[in-house]
Amino acid sequence: MVAEPIPIWTPDAEGVADARVTAFAEALRGRGYTGSTYLDLWRWSIAHLDEFWAAVWEFFDVRAETPYTAVRRGSGMPYVQWFPGARLSYPEHLLRGRSDDDVALVDVREGADDGPIGRDITAAELRARVAAFARELTGLGVRPGDRVAGFLPNIPEAVIALLGAASVGAVWSVCGQEYSPSAAATRLAQLEPVVLVTADGYRYGGRTHDRRAAAARLRAALPTVRATVMAERVGAGPFDGARPWPHPVATDRFAPAALPSEHPLWVVWSSGTTGRPKGIVHSTAGIVLEHLKTMGLALDIGPGDTFFWHTSPSWMVWNYLVSVLLSGARIVTYDGSPTHPGPDALWRIAAQYRVTLLGTSPGHLLASARAGLDPGKAHDLGALRSVGSSGSVLPPEAYHWVAEHVGPEVRVNSTTGGTDVVTSFAGGGPTVPVWPGELSAPALGVAIDAWDADGRPVRDRVGELVVTEPMPSMPSRFWDDPGGERYRQAYFATYPGVWRHGDWITITDRTSVIVHGRSDATLNRNGIRMGSADIYRAIEPLADIVDSLVVGVEQADGGYWMPLFVSLADGRALDDELRAAIAAAIRRDASPTHVPDEVIHVPTIPRTLTGKRLEIPVKRILRGARPADVADPRTIDPPDGLALFVGFAKEAAS
Repeated sequence: MVAEPIPIWTPDAEGVADARVTAFAEALRGRGYTGSTYLDLWRWSIAHLDEFWAAVWEFFDVRAETPYTAVRRGSGMPYVQWFPGARLSYPEHLLRGRSDDDVALVDVREGADDGPIGRDITAAELRARVAAFARELTGLGVRPGDRVAGFLPNIPEAVIALLGAASVGAVWSVCGQEYSPSAAATRLAQLEPVVLVTADGYRYGGRTHDRRAAAARLRAALPTVRATVMAERVGAGPFDGARPWPHPVATDRFAPAALPSEHPLWVVWSSGTTGRPKGIVHSTAGIVLEHLKTMGLALDIGPGDTFFWHTSPSWMVWNYLVSVLLSGARIVTYDGSPTHPGPDALWRIAAQYRVTLLGTSPGHLLASARAGLDPGKAHDLGALRSVGSSGSVLPPEAYHWVAEHVGPEVRVNSTTGGTDVVTSFAGGGPTVPVWPGELSAPALGVAIDAWDADGRPVRDRVGELVVTEPMPSMPSRFWDDPGGERYRQAYFATYPGVWRHGDWITITDRTSVIVHGRSDATLNRNGIRMGSADIYRAIEPLADIVDSLVVGVEQADGGYWMPLFVSLADGRALDDELRAAIAAAIRRDASPTHVPDEVIHVPTIPRTLTGKRLEIPVKRILRGARPADVADPRTIDPPDGLALFVGFAKEAAS
């Protein structure tokens, strides 16, 4: 008999009583809800979808210039319109109800060796600067439905530009300045933007990165741009033709326009590793409702809290960061390195600015562990309640490291979701336990399930992650997809009318969720399927392994080749001892069936610019495809990172 896993964190009675989700559940009593646990609430939320989202609207006091005529309208996914008839404003909801002197945003940048430099921006200043930017756009002839494109680091001006664009009804889209001009143009040019917003550069890793020439090249690749507005971040000065950043004047008024519920708020982008990046459009009402629910109920963030997630505007987590303002909390923007001037840079920021929720990546948490950091002792993290993790699977060892070296009272909140929905399908919550290696529970209002190939639900075994009922933040459409064919093919081709996300998951008998990796990169050896994340989870605790990538390659003769590629710590060679340790870890902690055929040392593991391993492109190359046919090098870090695998493909074929 398998022993029941022991939670690494359990909510106490006081925490449950004080949680906003508890107050929300009590507010539902008048709507027929009679449950007593989080899972009761989740089951009710997906069984009474319209009642649930109407209650979210009411609980968070969503304000609309005109009321909605129905919670949703449509014939089922993907043809659902949320809150038709309502007219509302995203910027208004982000900044309403704050006193003028309330700090809304903390601008943090790399400083000298003694730590980061930060500046508080109050609600009054943020409103004034958003109003000034909206005035600038109006003066440039920007109208509702026009597109405003950003090429910016994670700085306050990026937040201001998004809110200024939304204030006049423009559609916002942004790429971080770590993108090359051509990679940014591949995305932004699809939108035919009329204004480009950029900055002179940023500091990262102790160096100043002047991005004026890159911004000028991007502008040249966007023929529809009528004007470029530039923020000064590093004192490099303007470039020819760029307009200076607008400053508030006495006549400015923060009065964002109320827009129809389905009006597009922003366009975010797919990774582009298998073709032209897809522009994913999200609606104003969908984002307001989904993010109010997520920030307030799942993350339990509210006034007095400080939220810091280390991210880039290229990643949907940046949009998520901005939306934390909906909760009344303050946010931290930071355009620097997570490891400068030392490996504890993010922990120093969390201590210095009294961060309540620190968001980072599994890679950063594992690197902190390998570096021997003990942030809970080295820094005052007394304000920290939760550590968020996203982007890839968080192994159990990282949960234990947080408990032992950050604090046993700090809740690990690992999530699974995506750019597609700009939120989570499953994660944690203030009233549910945390088990190492697992996501505590499904998100409220998300009808997540695990299905087999025949569309039947499975429990305690691996299945496809599906969502069987619509969510407000599902894309309203793809950009430049007038018939909706690309959208339907992306999510609804496998199970008609049901969202298939492309991840392997297990839903346990506790209704927690274990993520195994992308389902289209499944390791299927001898008919036994396993997600790649299970392999990474087994080997990444080994101190010598910096990064890894595993694929299973079906061969022409019916064979199956499963190589594991690893990059190693400086000075470490891939010898028989390390190979044996890798095999033993996989055999013990993943599956004896899935011990790789070969372990191959590579200098670096190629990833997308948002940090995802390129498993599918590597698998296609190992089956004979050319790198140029499987991924755009402008979307890869490093850009030539796939070339090395051509040689391995030739060796395998010989």
